[in-house]
Amino acid sequence: MTTWTLPGLQLRDITLPVPLDHADPTGARIEVFARVVTADGGEDRPYLVFLQGGPGSESPRPLEASSPGWLSRALREHRVVMLDQRGTGRSTPVGPDTALPEGAGAPTLREATAQQQARYLTHFRADAIVADAELLREHLGVESWALLGQSFGGFTTLRYLSTAASSVSTALFTGGLPTVGPGMDEVYTTTWHGMIERSERFWARFPGDRDRFRRLADAADAGRLRLPDGQRVGVERLRRLGHLLGASQGAERLHYLLDLDPASPAFAHDLAAALPFGGRNPLYAVIHESCWADGVATRWAADRTQPQQVREDPTLLAGEHIHRSLFAEDPELAVWAEAADLLAAHEWPTLYDADALRAADVPGAAAVYYDDAYVPREHSMATAALLPRLRTWVTSEYEHNGLRASGEGVLDHLLDLAAGRRAA
Repeated sequence: MTTWTLPGLQLRDITLPVPLDHADPTGARIEVFARVVTADGGEDRPYLVFLQGGPGSESPRPLEASSPGWLSRALREHRVVMLDQRGTGRSTPVGPDTALPEGAGAPTLREATAQQQARYLTHFRADAIVADAELLREHLGVESWALLGQSFGGFTTLRYLSTAASSVSTALFTGGLPTVGPGMDEVYTTTWHGMIERSERFWARFPGDRDRFRRLADAADAGRLRLPDGQRVGVERLRRLGHLLGASQGAERLHYLLDLDPASPAFAHDLAAALPFGGRNPLYAVIHESCWADGVATRWAADRTQPQQVREDPTLLAGEHIHRSLFAEDPELAVWAEAADLLAAHEWPTLYDADALRAADVPGAAAVYYDDAYVPREHSMATAALLPRLRTWVTSEYEHNGLRASGEGVLDHLLDLAAGRRAA
């Protein structure tokens, strides 16, 4: 454990050994990292754990008390635990050349067979993250703590309430109430139709951009669209630029990208930066669909549910929809291609217990974004109805990234709502 400071903040870095497989506590072990952020004078405040979206992304790195923007509001009432979920950040990373723990079957994932890779990666879902968090809570000597789950972090929070609700004092969700049960195909169908509507709204707002995009799609189809390192960008990969439309100011970002000369270095570099599902955070691509799999196999759900209308029109954009072909196009993802196929066929265990959620005596609040591109409102509200003490705030003021985009606004609203200081 190390301690250090930023202006007005005290930071404590903790690294904790945990089982790779919590069902085998004496087997292979990995490390999980967490950073406890405390405002000066707040040493006795209760803990709030931030659960990051993803999967596959580390927790934010604070630069000051207001970075990220919601942190200053959280610190007025809590000490904040920034957890690097297993496989990310300073926790034992997932990468082709990082050393595997003893007993994992190979020195590195690159040297492992596809079967060994897939078996290893089954241990990086929300169930394992919650078990890690419980070991961290015990390490800190805390009876219970509050949770703030953004997107996938909300999925993890729901798992927490399904298995360890007595450890949770308050549960806060921002764009992160998943469907409970085997309904992931319905979720993907909903998000595809939502992206059709978003695409049409975008082209109506920037009518010249549709022809520009169509020309890019023609170049992609002919194999002429390339990134600065020579990678080919196919039509389906190009379509994933639609993920920008799920965040505030994302439409403007996409417009400015399409405004560039497609033959320019600026366009090629900006395209590379804008495409989702890359090699920096491989878990985001490899196990992304599994976060929706509550007792089912994913079987490449986004591909299977893609409407024929979308297949025939490259200007109908995708959101957070992983496409199998990405593993062939991106050389950094290619090492995971066989494992991704095996994971798509894997029958995942259940994540959520509806009866336990109905019995969870935990106050909470959820920001449900009316037009959320990634976590559909109608499915979120059905899940919210399972939690007896959860209060929902349905808003069209923000997109899926409302927690980050609003500064203190969204978190302030939820803390007041959960504490009864706000009626709605």
